[in-house]
Amino acid sequence: MTFTKTTEQSSKYEHLEKMSVQELLSNINQEDKTVPLAVEKALLQIETLVNQIVAKMKLGGRLFYIGAGTSGRLGVVDASECPPTFGVPFDLVNGIIAGGDKAIRRAVENAEDDANQAWIDLQEHNVTENDVVVGIAASGTTPYVIGGLKACNKKNIITGSISCNAESPLSKTAKFPIDVVVGPEFVTGSSRMKAGTAQKLVLNMISTATMIQLGKVKGNKMVDMQLSNSKLVDRGVKMIMGEILVSYEEAAKLLAEYGSVRKAVDHYSGQ
Repeated sequence: MTFTKTTEQSSKYEHLEKMSVQELLSNINQEDKTVPLAVEKALLQIETLVNQIVAKMKLGGRLFYIGAGTSGRLGVVDASECPPTFGVPFDLVNGIIAGGDKAIRRAVENAEDDANQAWIDLQEHNVTENDVVVGIAASGTTPYVIGGLKACNKKNIITGSISCNAESPLSKTAKFPIDVVVGPEFVTGSSRMKAGTAQKLVLNMISTATMIQLGKVKGNKMVDMQLSNSKLVDRGVKMIMGEILVSYEEAAKLLAEYGSVRKAVDHYSGQ
């Protein structure tokens, strides 16, 4: 099968500069509506990768995302949201971006073109066979990401990928690839749009499903979330009220004493 970068093909919309704001927004929205359908077609691939991640984490392993540009930033975002949402250690899910943390805010010239740097970056975290490394690249051709996965494959580290082009070099490199083919962007080649949205949706699925499988959610509640601001404390108090039928004041006392919704509920239920 011939590899075609559909993410780079010309937009089906012409003369964007002549459109009104209403037309621009409506057409972008029409394109965005196609993204969940593209993700749906990849559900089996996503499930397969999640099962691999859960199995490794149950053995003490970690999850690493590697990417460049928008893809790298999305990986960093997903990783950084796991500790406050699920109460897990900060090094359980890790986002690594080509060019280092400074590339989160500003593009680092040629960072994505170094095929050897990702493995160097991963080694700083002492990556092992217990871990899973997922490469993220809309194009499926980023040297930084492909090189990182090739090095992991040689070390018998499980590799996954998220790409928005079918049969990409990245997908062929990863042991457990995910292909979400969203087609040409509204602005030709601007893969931060539909492709970025697709990657974000898949990352949400991977981290959320994994954490639920690891017991970090009870019912439908984030019982292990970090109580890092007043909004989350209030949410935690109300979770406790719903679980053990106590007043707001009593629930607040329990939460303050035990530091988490889970511990407060477990203590009260065990009395």
